[in-house]
Amino acid sequence: MGAVPGSASGAAAVELRNVSKYFGKIRAVRDVTLEIRQNEFFSLLGPSGCGKTTILRMIGGFERPTAGEVHLSGRLVNDVPPYRRDTNLIFQHLALFPHLDVFDNIAFGLKEKRQSPPVIRQKVHGALELVDLQGFESRRINQLSGGQKQRVAIARALVNEPAVLLLDEPLGALDLRLRMQMQEELKEIQHRVGTTFIYVTHDQTEALSMSDRIAVMRDGIVEQVGTGREVYEAPRTRFVATFIGDSNLLEAQVLDVQADDVTLDVGGTRVVAQARAGIGRGGMVSLSIRPEYMHIAPSDRPDPSVDNWCEARVRAVTFKGAFIEYRLIMPSGQKLIAQTPVEGGRPPLAGDSVLVGWRRTGCVVLSE
Repeated sequence: MGAVPGSASGAAAVELRNVSKYFGKIRAVRDVTLEIRQNEFFSLLGPSGCGKTTILRMIGGFERPTAGEVHLSGRLVNDVPPYRRDTNLIFQHLALFPHLDVFDNIAFGLKEKRQSPPVIRQKVHGALELVDLQGFESRRINQLSGGQKQRVAIARALVNEPAVLLLDEPLGALDLRLRMQMQEELKEIQHRVGTTFIYVTHDQTEALSMSDRIAVMRDGIVEQVGTGREVYEAPRTRFVATFIGDSNLLEAQVLDVQADDVTLDVGGTRVVAQARAGIGRGGMVSLSIRPEYMHIAPSDRPDPSVDNWCEARVRAVTFKGAFIEYRLIMPSGQKLIAQTPVEGGRPPLAGDSVLVGWRRTGCVVLSE
């Protein structure tokens, strides 16, 4: 399928401008503005009902925005039907044709566009090679494994050479091992073909491992957009901090703000963190610290290179192979989780008093 006439070269692959979508009185998407780059693997990540699939369907033309604009390669497409958009959608349940063999499933779109048999054969064989299914042309869909069906769906979508491939949780039905394998293969395929992939998922690990950038969504809004590392290491909100990975959230009062540092009171203990815009003296904030960034030390031997140390009591200790997980409680009653590498010597036990610490660069001040 060719590009929508009038598309602008060099424009973003997809741009949403103040897009909202209502279903009756329910606002599924609320004033979302996004720019998705050419050749990018972009994920929409969030819990069920947050609006991510609705956004995908508006990009594909299966839903029309109640307000705002959808642009593909610089061209406004609000009123352009799906079959005239340079996109293709892989549904969550794949929607393969059980009465057709693999070849005819992949060739279906090409035949609809009345391409010649030699061109169809060439493109289908190229798509089969891309997904490593050479020799499967005559197989029926019910003769394929779950992973092979996924590959057929990918080949059927890519054989039409769309500018944007939309994927609505296509790996959700697979078992864990096969899902991880398909994650690697999808990313490799995307690199090879250079097509923009927009991927919907509620699985944070999936989004972190596959995406160039991620939009984290909640209740129809986009909370944060960034690389996997950015949204993990520098979450902007409490929701992002807790939805992506594990995080300790400590309630704190701002005591002082300098150019680079903010001094906080956490349950009677003064700690220091990196300053961020919008933090004012005397206000209440949350401090987010990932469990793996925390340090455990005996109460009489803190590491001087660690900026912040607080007293805590060990509630539980769990060996988890590569690390030991400690559940702790501070004198203020705030609870913490720390994950530290397995090292020699006796680890603290439940009931022990310890110091728990973190570096100023290992915590993030959240204002909301």
